[in-house]
Amino acid sequence: MADVAAAAPRVERAWAVLETVLDPEVPALSVCELGIVREVIEHGDALEIVLTPTYSGCPATEAIAQSVLDALDARGLGPARTTLRRAPAWTTDWITAEGQRKLREYGIVPPGPVPADGAVPVRFVGRGARAPQLACPRCGSRHTERLSAFGSTACKALYRCLDCREPFEHFKPI
Repeated sequence: MADVAAAAPRVERAWAVLETVLDPEVPALSVCELGIVREVIEHGDALEIVLTPTYSGCPATEAIAQSVLDALDARGLGPARTTLRRAPAWTTDWITAEGQRKLREYGIVPPGPVPADGAVPVRFVGRGARAPQLACPRCGSRHTERLSAFGSTACKALYRCLDCREPFEHFKPI
C-alpha cells in the first residue's frame, strides 16, 4: 500500500497532506476546507504552495505558512515554499461545504453567501441595532441576539441563544 501512495503524483500527495493541516484559529477546519490553499505547483524538485490569507492583516498567516511547510517536510514532500496571493481577495464563499458543516458542528454559525456583485456593505450601527437572526448551532432556535460585532477574531461576531442561553460565534461573510 505504501508503494501505491508513494507512486501518486507529488502534487496530489501534497494536497492530501494539506487536508490535514488545521487552521490555528478555527482548529475544526483544515486550511484547504477554509479555502486559503489556492494552488500547489511543482517547480522541478520544489513545491510552491499558494496561500490567500483570510484578510491581509490576519495574525495567523505566518503560523499557517509554517504549519504547511512542516507538514509537507514531515511527509518527505519538501523542499517547499509558500507564496501569499492577496488578489483576488479571499472570500467566505471559498469555505467548502465540508468546512461549513464542520464549523456548525464546532459551534460556529457558518457565513451566508456573499452577494453576487461581491459587495458586502459596511454598516456602523449601535449595539441595539437589529442583527441578523441566526439559528443557534446547538439547539437550532432562531431566538438569538448579537452580543458583539467581534468575537474571538475579527472575522467572527459573538451571539447568544436566548432559549438555551449558550453563546456562539458567527463567521461573518466577506
